[in-house]
Amino acid sequence: MKQRYEGGCHCGKVRYAVSADLDRVIACNCTHCSIKGLLLVFVPRRDFRLLSGEDCLSEYLFNKKAIAHLFCRTCGVEPYAFGKDKMGDPMVAINVRTLDAVDTASLKTAPFDGLHLL
Repeated sequence: MKQRYEGGCHCGKVRYAVSADLDRVIACNCTHCSIKGLLLVFVPRRDFRLLSGEDCLSEYLFNKKAIAHLFCRTCGVEPYAFGKDKMGDPMVAINVRTLDAVDTASLKTAPFDGLHLL
């Protein structure tokens, strides 16, 4: 069930709100996600709203350059990334670890083999 959450980077300059279902989060093993320890949930772009810090973000693109990984230039945390789903609709990959007051240890994770898609 979708719920509203707020989250942000470590230093607090980047803040966002999102409506998301955390019943299952993705644990991707690609080189980017695994080195950062990202746990992800994907939401339609319309369910995401940046509250502050757009001017504090830098973009990182790699491999096919299809996902804009955004990170805070001050603290280095990647709260979310922009991309498109299989139908070409805008989506946001939320780093669940950046959501306020979410116990990530209690979440069900689904492994995703992103390492072998590259």
